[in-house]
Amino acid sequence: MRARDLMSAPVETVHPWTAAKEAAEILSEHGFTALPVVDDDDRLIGIVTEADLIRGRIPADTRSEYRHPYHPGAIETTVGAVMTSPATAMSSGTDVADLCQALVDAQIRAMPIVDGSRLVGIVTRGDVVRVLAREDHAIASDVRHRLEIYGGTGRWKVEVHDGIVRIVDLYDDETDRHVATLLALAVPGVVGADTVSAEQEVGR
Repeated sequence: MRARDLMSAPVETVHPWTAAKEAAEILSEHGFTALPVVDDDDRLIGIVTEADLIRGRIPADTRSEYRHPYHPGAIETTVGAVMTSPATAMSSGTDVADLCQALVDAQIRAMPIVDGSRLVGIVTRGDVVRVLAREDHAIASDVRHRLEIYGGTGRWKVEVHDGIVRIVDLYDDETDRHVATLLALAVPGVVGADTVSAEQEVGR
């Protein structure tokens, strides 16, 4: 499965000159955790996250017993002043397994997807979790559809349990079984797949 199979598009974006307050309103309204920041040509130049927007913007409660010293000064009011730049991004052809590892390793919640430098989508941790939560019958239907396009109808027996796909090929072609496994692994929600011949199935 590739990033293009999972990404949300079009993407809600902001510009460097967008008010930080407006960015906060967009995040709050849509339940997002981050917004890509683009220029007039939709080229990705940064990302503004919840953390960027709350950092240093909430004064301490004057009733607190202990407070950090408060030093009045200029409060940054635009996205460009608080955003993270440059932003980490991946291409639409990135393997989702690599994308997920990057989200975990970098401890970020959203990955902008680009074509060159132009923003084309975004993948969040929530997107990945929703795919993992797909019902087995929906996954099985998608796998059968792809297999029928590749090898015709009446050839494949497909079972899915907790996202793990087992395919029985009524013919005995090792190359086709390999391709069938790869096709199944590309279906959103599949976490593992194996293809066997009917003879192998009988010998279980």
